Amino acid sequence: MTSLLESSEARTILVGVDLGLPHFDSELHELGLLAQTAGLTPVASITCKRRAPDAALFVGTGKADEIKLLAQQHGANEVLFDQSLSPGQQRNLERRLELPVNDRTFLILEIFAQRARSHEGKLQVELARLQYLSTRLVRRWSHLERQRGGIGTRGGPGETQIELDRRMISANIKRTKEQLIKVKRQRQTQRKQRDRRGAFNISLIGYTNAGKSTLFNALVKARAYAADQLFATLDTTTRQLYLEGAARSVSLSDTVGFIRDLPHGLIDAFQATLQEAVDADLLIHVVDASNPEFALQIEQVQKVLLEIGADTIPQLLVFNKMDAMEPGHLPILRQDTFEIDSVQIPRIFVSAKESVGLDILRQFLTVQAAHSGSDAGITVNAPENSVAAS
Repeated sequence: MTSLLESSEARTILVGVDLGLPHFDSELHELGLLAQTAGLTPVASITCKRRAPDAALFVGTGKADEIKLLAQQHGANEVLFDQSLSPGQQRNLERRLELPVNDRTFLILEIFAQRARSHEGKLQVELARLQYLSTRLVRRWSHLERQRGGIGTRGGPGETQIELDRRMISANIKRTKEQLIKVKRQRQTQRKQRDRRGAFNISLIGYTNAGKSTLFNALVKARAYAADQLFATLDTTTRQLYLEGAARSVSLSDTVGFIRDLPHGLIDAFQATLQEAVDADLLIHVVDASNPEFALQIEQVQKVLLEIGADTIPQLLVFNKMDAMEPGHLPILRQDTFEIDSVQIPRIFVSAKESVGLDILRQFLTVQAAHSGSDAGITVNAPENSVAAS
């Protein structure tokens, strides 16, 4: 798995295989954005249809040779698949293509490794990467040699390199898990302190690049990093948001964005960070209203919420990026409801970038904060009281 992500000449071929599953990205648009976020330069793309993946090469020998020819024509030095490859498929492809081959899972892990800033975030990324690499024991991570030392780290007589690698990986996974447990305990202590203060906890969630950090900054006047790119924010940031109408402050957290086919190892490794969403009293689900695929992105976010046990927490849908919407798609009402799984969820249209609709959002949050602790739950204005768009 030799990677060229840090190379200035990282020219990659994008490969997608349509296996008949819904939501296949035939243009490989999202994979291209992920590649660019990681510092790669996509130079060409190729897709094909198969009923099932080829056991040895995922795409079959004919298509593999076609990919090799395409890479030679464009001077590519890496091949990137939109689907997850098995260790055997990856090794076989690298031998046939004579190029490094990586998949979507590895790419996301690399992006997370580049972007993590906090101690907890770095630990979580490292755990996910180690768990991923543990299935690919073919002597591909010389950086682990620098972590050797102490009693029992050298292989005994006759110990093969792969056995030594396996022990090194296992030891690193164990150590990282122990460190994460300590961090999780610290977070639990912090949450208990917030609960004792009667804090109303709100978490911003949503598909990556939906504008969560921009909205977070607009609401709390913070300076959290925000950019028009995938996974601009990895580490949870929490600030106090004062709601004048309720005469109180609420706790607002900006969390990592979700994405299609988010590696399960990352979901497990980021459990401590995503716990902010699990423990929230209200989830603000930020949606990129200008994206024609927003309904599919909502579906993907709901799947992740179900996996982490946050699917029963009340939600508010905030359709962001009104400023980027086509004129014919602009909403008539700024506040209404949107159906998810046969349930009507309150929805508000805003432009965090232009500070449009934030007064309506603050008013909604004021009502929720005022009702916190009661059985009133989430309230939403009736249609006749909804705010019309200007």
